[in-house]
Amino acid sequence: MRLCFLVEEHYRHDGMPNEVIRQLTAWGHRVDVVRPGGSLLRMTDLVRAGTHDAWVLKTVSGGPGLTLLEAAAAAGVTTVNDARSIRGVRDKALAAALGSARGLPLPPTYAVARPELLAEVPDELYPLVVKPADGSSGRGVHLVPSPDRLPALLPELAGEGVLIVQPYVANPGTDIKVYCVNGELHATERCSPLHPDAAVRERRVPLSAEVAGIAARVGEVYGLDLYGVDVLLGPDGPVVVDVNDFPSFRQVPDAAARVAGAVLELARAGGGRTSAPGRAQARPLPLPVTIPAQAVARAGDGS
Repeated sequence: MRLCFLVEEHYRHDGMPNEVIRQLTAWGHRVDVVRPGGSLLRMTDLVRAGTHDAWVLKTVSGGPGLTLLEAAAAAGVTTVNDARSIRGVRDKALAAALGSARGLPLPPTYAVARPELLAEVPDELYPLVVKPADGSSGRGVHLVPSPDRLPALLPELAGEGVLIVQPYVANPGTDIKVYCVNGELHATERCSPLHPDAAVRERRVPLSAEVAGIAARVGEVYGLDLYGVDVLLGPDGPVVVDVNDFPSFRQVPDAAARVAGAVLELARAGGGRTSAPGRAQARPLPLPVTIPAQAVARAGDGS
């Protein structure tokens, strides 16, 4: 097969997707790499149906890569993930609206076009989590404990574009990151970006049936086949706080081979969930996620 990977400069030396590209090449497939953020792109010639079996996107949010992927999809090229699905999660304000409408457990989410409008958020919703609607890799995520702390943050938020605002979900200081590779689920525990001092080493963890069901539902709601879900184990149950298309897949066993195999399968099928709903089946690990007793106590007191 002939594949085209759109790889941002930010990921030029990362293991993902370079290891996947090497794996596909080792299997005898041709992989062309386009770096949309560092190249002069002749749009009228770059995207032509029939030149590739599929295009794959690994770029930062807000860059030109998604535009190229959407152009390829419009020309009839298979994309991994589906280009419309990627747009639906990269705009976090849109993702919140879509997910809430489809019953995903999301925190209440507000959007503002200018930082000064954050002053209109009701005091009772504090503490708040504020982040760019097009953010990625933990960029620009802020915890605002009280309204009096907001003015000092406004200059830093200027220029970020649309911001989303959510009430802080009390948690033990860790995220559960669930990776999905074409229906196969893998979970890791890692330090929350809002609790950088927590002494947590990223590690694989068993996946509870409840979290597995939520993670599988995320793929159905947004139409994704390769994705990651950030879940907080809050006092009222699991809460989805972020969804990423084509994440790092850290700690996933044989990640490069698994992802490469999924890319080939999706390319041969002519796409994923958007063209074949319900095809992927989640296969979670059978054991529950365990939380230390002291972490539960910290979550209960809102620390």
